[in-house]
Amino acid sequence: MSLYDSQDNTPLLEVKDLRKWFKLRKGFLSKLRYVKAVDGISFSLEMGKTLGIVGESGCGKSTLARLLMHLIEIDGGQININGRDIAGIRGKTLKNFRKNMQMIFQDSYASLNPRMRVGNIIAEPLLIHGESSAKKRKERVEEMLEIVGLSKRSFYKFPHEFSGGQRQRIDIARALIFHPQVVICDEAVSALDVSVQSQILNLLKELQERLDLTYIFISHDLSVVRHISDEILVMYLGKTVEKAEKNIFFKEPLHPYSQTLLSATPQPDPDKKSQQIILSGEVPSPINPPSGCHFHPRCPVADESCRITEPTLKEVFSGRFASCLKLYEGKKVPLMTGADT
Repeated sequence: MSLYDSQDNTPLLEVKDLRKWFKLRKGFLSKLRYVKAVDGISFSLEMGKTLGIVGESGCGKSTLARLLMHLIEIDGGQININGRDIAGIRGKTLKNFRKNMQMIFQDSYASLNPRMRVGNIIAEPLLIHGESSAKKRKERVEEMLEIVGLSKRSFYKFPHEFSGGQRQRIDIARALIFHPQVVICDEAVSALDVSVQSQILNLLKELQERLDLTYIFISHDLSVVRHISDEILVMYLGKTVEKAEKNIFFKEPLHPYSQTLLSATPQPDPDKKSQQIILSGEVPSPINPPSGCHFHPRCPVADESCRITEPTLKEVFSGRFASCLKLYEGKKVPLMTGADT
């Protein structure tokens, strides 16, 4: 049985207690410290679904993406594909794994070699994985160019000859050349104009239905995440603070940090007014995070217990997970955002 064959009643992707701590030492005699970029993240994702991951810059979203792709070494935890742990895979197994999980990067220009023609960029994964026939590679690339909305003539052009949105389509074509099961989109539309963003998002949704793709969509823009995601996971200083189904999350976020994020989202309807929550204090340093709940120095409802006890992610209501001591009592934190849009 292949590593990626499906098993009954098993999520396609299941992440358990994933950790990445970067060592930090200023001098030879100084005390060793750690930046806990990803600290115990867990989630599961079913085939054909999209998990949206949101949070402020520096919360660990991109590090999580690179851990899932095995671009940086994992310090602890499990990454299960169809029930099989692939966290420690190496060599040929890792090479084959990359066919089944691909990544679309934020900066489409930086991720494309400016000295290579587009056709060769998209075909390079085929060459690496042993497709020796130049004719077959060209046919596959031309087919993929048409799928992402580019002409076959694009094969011979260079990346600088395309707009930002077109370069992102090239990046998508390269990621999908092997028809992977999971695609990680790391801020895939954040560098694009709003009109182009909508085109790329619609393309991603169309490709998801056409190719039966499963997405992990990372963004700081909640309106973009709302458009494409089925579930939402909110990160803060390397930890999950809330996870819920999309419609429930946007109607009534539970965690005070989630409410804060949602309150900062611009309203498209000028007649609808929402009260933005202004957080006090600075974002804590990931090198020396606060004791107890990491969010308590900025939280408007924190008390002494929040400063002492560190909460863990729990199912506080049916299908709704949060990391907040106030919610463990079965009570909802008062909705402060006017977020019901």
